[in-house]
Amino acid sequence: MALDHGQLNSLGFSKAPADTRVVVAMSGGVDSSVVAAMLKDEGYDVVGVTLQLYDHGAALAKKGACCAGQDIHDARRVAEAMGFPHYVLDYENIFRDAVIDEFADAYLAGATPVPCIRCNERVKFKDLLATARDLDADCMATGHYIQRKLGEAGPELHSAADPNRDQSYFLFSTTPEQLAFLRFPLGHLASKTETRALAAKYGLSVADKPDSQDICFVPNGNYASVIEKLRPGAADPGEIVDMEGNVLGTHRGVIHYTIGQRRGLGIGGLEDPLYVVRLDPDARRVIVGPKEALSTRIVPVREINWLGDGAFDARAEWPVSVKVRSTRPPRPAVIRPLSPTTAEVELLDPEEGVSPGQACVFYETGGSRILGGGWIWRGY
Repeated sequence: MALDHGQLNSLGFSKAPADTRVVVAMSGGVDSSVVAAMLKDEGYDVVGVTLQLYDHGAALAKKGACCAGQDIHDARRVAEAMGFPHYVLDYENIFRDAVIDEFADAYLAGATPVPCIRCNERVKFKDLLATARDLDADCMATGHYIQRKLGEAGPELHSAADPNRDQSYFLFSTTPEQLAFLRFPLGHLASKTETRALAAKYGLSVADKPDSQDICFVPNGNYASVIEKLRPGAADPGEIVDMEGNVLGTHRGVIHYTIGQRRGLGIGGLEDPLYVVRLDPDARRVIVGPKEALSTRIVPVREINWLGDGAFDARAEWPVSVKVRSTRPPRPAVIRPLSPTTAEVELLDPEEGVSPGQACVFYETGGSRILGGGWIWRGY
């Protein structure tokens, strides 16, 4: 049954919800469960899909980590309670090749990777989205806290209404083609409290389930132990040196250290505190220096995904706001394109602890629109 001419349903289609098929990516958490239940309640033809991304053995199964065995069970229970089909897809090989291997290699190279971005880019919004199309879905919905708005040139990506839940940093690599197919029904909510209230309204078993905190394949946040298993020998010891190359002590493996780290260096007794300012994995060296040595103004960025209007390199520079870490607010900056996918970003106020492997995400100055972003690939 079609709607009246010009009338759109809540997902933006000119047909009745019952005639609109939506695949919901279900992690087993409260957010995606609420999305599925809400759309089913509105009358949509909902299909739930959960990805099995890694071995759920005792070593990695952890309550609160996305995509563990319990989470698949929770997603299935929600689907059964709400009365829509639910499928579990084995994506372990894809996930290992596209996310875990690069994560390990990046850490070994002295970078600080963000695997959740790669998972969205290479698995959820690529292979899973293709699966949704194969299921004849009109769109795919997720529980991410981000907003999709229609602009003059088409769909735009905007920050979530709740800045404390905003996940735009992790979704900057969403392409315009993917954005046309995706929906984010929770992005407009004012707080997570509203989401849990909706879960209670629909009687979902996950209403009080805690949020996941860790990267799904890193139990207890112990990155080093995972990398040691994936890359034997990765924790070989080496020297801690100052910026002039003077040896100050020894370390237990470069993978145990990150840019900006102060605690746990094992080189006490010095007058002024020292911070990790650079990692040299080839020489197995951790380079330390004063806090001011962490200050960075120029940030080289590559693999840029541009979501703004016009060609990225059509102008000599773009005034924007940028995030160089997920936990920091956007800061004023200027982007100078070097090619369609590379740029130099100048921070108007220097940032500390800018690390290769992190993302640099571009925001409209004074607005909520995400203009894209790229990967920080070399520190100065």
